[in-house]
Amino acid sequence: MNLPFFVYGTLRPGEINHDRFLRGLTAHEEPGLLRGAALYEGPGYPYAVEAPEGEVRGELVTARPEAYEELLARLDRLEEYVPGDPRNLYDRVERPVVRKADGTAVRAWVYVAAPAVSARLRARGTRVEGGNWRGVR
Repeated sequence: MNLPFFVYGTLRPGEINHDRFLRGLTAHEEPGLLRGAALYEGPGYPYAVEAPEGEVRGELVTARPEAYEELLARLDRLEEYVPGDPRNLYDRVERPVVRKADGTAVRAWVYVAAPAVSARLRARGTRVEGGNWRGVR
């Protein structure tokens, strides 16, 4: 099953990586909300950290069916995600994301901070209030 992707940082429309990585590969993009995560500032990009009380705002991106594998590979490369690698900064996980238009939840891939990064951010990081990275920089 080809899951959509939930993007919340540099891949959002109008951000630096949106056109570089998503242009021509998506069928649909719509506002979404990830519950159970908090947003933290990173070095030029944010991290979603799993947190029961948090919410992260972003977009739910559906790939064109024929472009799904290419988009998945591009995003894994961008996030430097390798399944099972303990050096990952992000883990790609399946999570429910709420569509803003109608409030329904769909399963989506989300790149969340890997455990070591999450621990560091919880201890010393700067949380993005409201869970919306736009305008933080």
